[in-house]
Amino acid sequence: MPDTSRERIFAAATRLFAAHGHDGTTTRQIAAEAGLNLATVNYHVGGKTELYREVMRRAHEAEQAALTGALAEFRSTAATSPTAAVAGLLDRYLDFCIAQPHVPSLWMRRWLADAAEVSELEATYARPLIESVREAVAAALSPAEPSGRDGYPAVDLELTVWTALWMTHGFCRSGILDPDAVRRGPDDPAATDRFRRHLHSVVLRELGLLQGESAGAR
Repeated sequence: MPDTSRERIFAAATRLFAAHGHDGTTTRQIAAEAGLNLATVNYHVGGKTELYREVMRRAHEAEQAALTGALAEFRSTAATSPTAAVAGLLDRYLDFCIAQPHVPSLWMRRWLADAAEVSELEATYARPLIESVREAVAAALSPAEPSGRDGYPAVDLELTVWTALWMTHGFCRSGILDPDAVRRGPDDPAATDRFRRHLHSVVLRELGLLQGESAGAR
């Protein structure tokens, strides 16, 4: 039978890094979660930081694949229905994060300075994906870039992309509180539908795609 130890280690590390962060997880905990001894973990993956880098690489590859497909659909729809194209792009990313909850959890922990010594991940992984979405939306919507008030642009598209990201990761990680202060997250269909509609509304309004508004993206 093939040795599955390496994949068990990565699966265990992903769960623990997502739940507790790199800084809150020990190699011994990873070994116990994987049902292996510490020497086996060290043999297969080296130290905790090397293991963390591999977990983040795999998370990035999954996110990149999802966005590549979502952006292809976006481009094919945007010319005839920009509103549907943007809503579809938001839906695809939200559905990805719901299906792969470790991805938003891992990145949210980095936003809180987890694994600060592993400093290259934002430039290597996060920034290129943000820029690919910004470029695709800017190219597809072909805005005229009208000026906003007080010297601000009508739309800061980069921050609009970040806003969608923050909202989606926040909902998938923490959900929302119902009137009884119970958290309702992605496992609650009503809460998810409510969040999805709000996400559409925020982003579409910012892009000038609701109620006949027009806005530029840069």
